[in-house]
Amino acid sequence: MSTRQDGSVHRKTRADAPDGYFPAEAAGLRWLAEAEPHGGARVVEVLDVGSHHIDLRRLFPAPPTAAAATDLGRSLAITHSTGAAAFGEPPSGWRGDAWIGRQPQTNNPERSWGRYFAEQRVRPFVRKAVDAGHLAASDARVVDAVCDRVSAGAYDDDRPPERIHGDLWAGNVVFTVEGAVLIDPAAHGGHGLTDLAMLDLFGCPYLEQVLTAYADASGLPARWRRLIPLHQLHPLATHTASHGPGYAAGLVAAARAVA
Repeated sequence: MSTRQDGSVHRKTRADAPDGYFPAEAAGLRWLAEAEPHGGARVVEVLDVGSHHIDLRRLFPAPPTAAAATDLGRSLAITHSTGAAAFGEPPSGWRGDAWIGRQPQTNNPERSWGRYFAEQRVRPFVRKAVDAGHLAASDARVVDAVCDRVSAGAYDDDRPPERIHGDLWAGNVVFTVEGAVLIDPAAHGGHGLTDLAMLDLFGCPYLEQVLTAYADASGLPARWRRLIPLHQLHPLATHTASHGPGYAAGLVAAARAVA
């Protein structure tokens, strides 16, 4: 992946981009941006997209502030509440599988959050991690046991499918003079806690302000913080598969915390 900044345009290119890689990103950004006029989170503007590039409105970073973080939490709740047709539903303008980083993942609509999350967001990457030698088979069984319960609906709640970023670590939140702006999504219909869990996992400036403002705006149940390890299974599994065994201990610990 290479980038070029030219005046007000930021171009990302990838010569070996698989079919649909940048169009899927563009669709996700535009889908999330539909919530902006209603108070949703700011999203970087897509100017152009092709098979091997995407042109984005250039952002000018500024130091993060507590006020910007509070606004991010509140506006993210609005984006999530804009909704999706189903769990696993891809963004409008895109159909089929997409990517998180450089790793492909499926987007097959499901009525059950647990079935979608376990079977499309955790298990496939656990298998990849085992095949790559990054996760011991005994540790994979610990995660699989949790996935069995998740897939059966043990953690389903009455929240409808939400419009989530899907890869919301701190590197995909750019603080600017106008506030926080979201970039590089793996957008789909999911559960809002998944975005919060990724921010919690990898850290974010003024994280507590983000979380508190989100919880106040979205009406999360009182026990929501205890569910964070469950929602961290996806990013931990993807990182174990792609970045190596250094993430395996965290993945197993999160699974045991859910148990």
